[in-house]
Amino acid sequence: MAEGARVASVTAQHEEPGILRVLLRHDGRLNAMTRAMWRQLRAVFEDAQSRADLRCVLIEGEAGAFCAGGDISEYPDFRFDAQQLRDFHEGDVWGGLGAMLACDVPIVAAIAGACMGAGVEIASCCDVRVAAADARFGAPIARLGFPMAPREAALVAGSVGETIARQMLLEAATFGADEMVRAGFLSRVAPPQELREQALASARRIAALAPQAARLNKQTLRAWRESKTAPAPASQAQVAIKNIATDPYAYASSAEHREGIGAFLAKRKPVF
Repeated sequence: MAEGARVASVTAQHEEPGILRVLLRHDGRLNAMTRAMWRQLRAVFEDAQSRADLRCVLIEGEAGAFCAGGDISEYPDFRFDAQQLRDFHEGDVWGGLGAMLACDVPIVAAIAGACMGAGVEIASCCDVRVAAADARFGAPIARLGFPMAPREAALVAGSVGETIARQMLLEAATFGADEMVRAGFLSRVAPPQELREQALASARRIAALAPQAARLNKQTLRAWRESKTAPAPASQAQVAIKNIATDPYAYASSAEHREGIGAFLAKRKPVF
């Protein structure tokens, strides 16, 4: 690797017997997710699902942050074309999130610092979420001129609650750890210096229990969650509305989408 090259990766290594540590790392970008990192996330959790020796996964970010969102510097390369935008969200992003959701191994998140956008989505796929007292949560993508993709928005709303999800997406509101624990999103809040030890202690408690029972419990909870989000039978009118609904990625080439991302990269206030 060239001197000074920026590392952007999702890696996995054994923390201790039965516990796999997954690390989000993007140097200088608060672990913002690149397209390659989303693909790596998928590969890590597909491998975890196949491993009979694993009892728990501990996921965290490098250098005092969990994940600040997506890597916006990549966005001009693909976001302004609807098909490429669809491929990004339905392939790269949902590929990673879907692999986490389908993983029967319990997942504990240790959340420090920034947990924004993609970070909230990744955390929403975890079973136990422990956050540092100074962690911040949000999805302020309205400032960038685009909405959250439908499946990602449903995932977040189902985890943080509809009221907070609406504030995150419509007001670009951010929330502290104490607010998120009261909302039921976090399992507990820890002093920053104790975050990792408390999250690891949770992983150890899980790893000490029956692994088959844990996997079966996750399967039951997954089926329950999916039953809650399954669409009700549609009337003819509802079907007609659905059929004429706008393609959720049709905004790709819109002026405000370009303006939001362009303004962020130029470090100026967007004009919508």
